[in-house]
Amino acid sequence: MSTAVVIEAPGEHRLTEHTPREPEAGEALVRVHAVGICGSDREVYQGNRPEGYVRYPLTPGHEWSGTVQAVGAGVPQALVGRKVVGEGFRNCQVCDRCHAGETTLCSAGYEETGFTQPGAMAATLTLPARLLHALPDDADLTAAALLEPAACIAAAAIKANALPGERVAVVGTGTLGMFAVQFLKAGSPAELLVVGTRGDREALSRQYGATDFRTKDQLLPDDFDVVIETAGSADAARTSASLLRRGGRLVLTGIPASGAQGLDPTDLVVRQLEVHTVFGAPPDAWAHTVRVFGAGLLDPLPLVTHELPLAEFPQAIELVGSGDPKVGKVLLRP
Repeated sequence: MSTAVVIEAPGEHRLTEHTPREPEAGEALVRVHAVGICGSDREVYQGNRPEGYVRYPLTPGHEWSGTVQAVGAGVPQALVGRKVVGEGFRNCQVCDRCHAGETTLCSAGYEETGFTQPGAMAATLTLPARLLHALPDDADLTAAALLEPAACIAAAAIKANALPGERVAVVGTGTLGMFAVQFLKAGSPAELLVVGTRGDREALSRQYGATDFRTKDQLLPDDFDVVIETAGSADAARTSASLLRRGGRLVLTGIPASGAQGLDPTDLVVRQLEVHTVFGAPPDAWAHTVRVFGAGLLDPLPLVTHELPLAEFPQAIELVGSGDPKVGKVLLRP
């Protein structure tokens, strides 16, 4: 029997029998290979995701990889059998933001796989085929399950626009931080500093291309060209801004708890800092990620520390929130 995880309401979940939904026109049916768990899945389970950004009951799972099993009318048959990943944001395709390629800003409102629409913690997932990105035939689908967080960081890297020879830094050493190191390294920086809270991430940071690693309580420079913040705390945002030279570029990707004390606007103006933010990944960032992954410039597998069956969803959620330094990316296998 194939199964799915359903979160009925905050704190309440069950395993249920899963029946694949046949694809309608414009849709594809994907057999799920692996699905990642991130902090936002934990929010969904605990009930502290912001109002309007979740709809119960819900099958979660927005980070996934799989293989196309069937397609509906109007979808190229050539997709059947292809390894794929998929965008989460369900955009309208007709508003001005969508036409500009900024689908995460779609003015029709927020809809996302695994939050307001059925997600991938099930044997199969049926979704609009236009959201799919095909992978090379020899792609490792376990590694590919991490391409959703990678795409969010690709969006940050595109906004940062770090040029070869610039001095760049990453604040935060989780999954997102380690992807940021890889994207920035691919752009040939003169220096690549990683700042974290834990020294045990130094080896992996250097493996991915960092030239220097410091914990946030050590003496930090103040003359970097570009900083990508991935830690999701107001403290990390302030640390990130302090690393920059005058006129430097800051990209914030983490989402601190609401009401957090932010950056000092006087400091931003006087130092003429350029500040960008990222929430989700538009299609160009996804395409860039898949291309970089296909070229062998992204190596997600070392980030995976646990793979569990779907039935162990509660244990997986516990692992993600444990704060244990030995827990990296947790994947579920339907």
